[in-house]
Amino acid sequence: MSGQEFVDRLKAQFGEGIRGANLEAIDPWIEIAPESLVEVCTYLRDEPDLRFNLLCCISGVDYFEPDPKKAAKTGWTPHLEVVYHLWSIPHKCSLVLKVSLPRWKDGQEGELPEVPSVAGVWRTADWHERETYDLVGVRFVGHPDFRRILLPEDWAGHPLRKDYEMPLEYHGIRCK
Repeated sequence: MSGQEFVDRLKAQFGEGIRGANLEAIDPWIEIAPESLVEVCTYLRDEPDLRFNLLCCISGVDYFEPDPKKAAKTGWTPHLEVVYHLWSIPHKCSLVLKVSLPRWKDGQEGELPEVPSVAGVWRTADWHERETYDLVGVRFVGHPDFRRILLPEDWAGHPLRKDYEMPLEYHGIRCK
């Protein structure tokens, strides 16, 4: 099945839950609506001719340009993406899914965007989602053990956000 046939199959199954695709990218990807993520992932895992049974990685990407002059030239609105790299062991093929989120929930600065957890689909999502929360600041709703994994619980902010400012000190210890 070609890449476009695969995308068409997903669109027929999930309608507006499939927001788009770029099959010409170095790593071709399919964009999923946040509210359809768990349903699409379960389908991808369970369909016998697909069997994407391994979640390799979840990453968060901050599309934000802090320099106003450069931001005016970007052509995109600041947002976050959560990127899922899947692998089908029986069929020896990979798939990349993306979920696009606003930088802040409901446009309120400091309110983290939310996406459903896929830890119930792939157990490996447990640590990947916690790492993405720690570093990029995405809340995974329904996660079975949602606490920080890389940074202390009282750490302020998310270091891979492009507007993050490193504190000068943490509990009296100089950071810079």
